Amino acid sequence: MEIIHLLLVDDEEDFRTTLAGRLKRRNMDVTNIGSGKEAIELVREKSFDVAVVDIKMPGMDGIETLRQIKKIAPLVEVILLTGHASVEAGIEGIKSGAYDYVIKPCNVNDLLLKVEDAYRRKLVEKGHTQEE
Repeated sequence: MEIIHLLLVDDEEDFRTTLAGRLKRRNMDVTNIGSGKEAIELVREKSFDVAVVDIKMPGMDGIETLRQIKKIAPLVEVILLTGHASVEAGIEGIKSGAYDYVIKPCNVNDLLLKVEDAYRRKLVEKGHTQEE
């Protein structure tokens, strides 16, 4: 499988940097940032395969970040991170175009599988049906 270019967006710095480190060790190119606004600016400048976005962030929340990412780069698959109390927000996110959602704190292996599945879906939507 090719290296997946992943955008990780979460305002909780310790969680974000720890998760980014774990995903990088699994051969992913991870860019991690702390706000939806920064995510939108980066998506305009750089190409990503998958974005993992926390729903609950100050300023632009994850649902609005998802909507903006999809407007700018429709093929970027978005996985939302949500707490137990906001599963409904995860479902709303799927209705807004998210690939899936994961409940925090999440198991890295479970998240990794969802990221890989989202990447495969992106390849299929781009017209590439074979993995390398």
